[in-house]
Amino acid sequence: MNAVKLIGNVGRNVTVKTFDKLKMATFSLATNEIYQKKNNEQGTNTTWHNVVAWGKVADVCEKMISKGKLVVIEGRLNSRTYVNKENKKVNVTEIVALKVEEAEKN
Repeated sequence: MNAVKLIGNVGRNVTVKTFDKLKMATFSLATNEIYQKKNNEQGTNTTWHNVVAWGKVADVCEKMISKGKLVVIEGRLNSRTYVNKENKKVNVTEIVALKVEEAEKN
């Protein structure tokens, strides 16, 4: 089973493109892991994720996503490879969002 659930802050406003009437939305998401350092101080490890949404989920993202907003993403991991303009192979891992909603703040 390929399933991912992330709760984090949106890193940049959503970018929307349309391909043959199918909408695609992309944005970045920052998740934070809090841990205890050896000296008993609190540390934070931030991980950045690329998120892609299609169709109706892209519509939701376009209306709801803005930089800094705390959101819950449910979806799947997708890895792909392409050749860039410099003719170099690029590996990309992204979250394909199947559900996006605003997170409740505690």
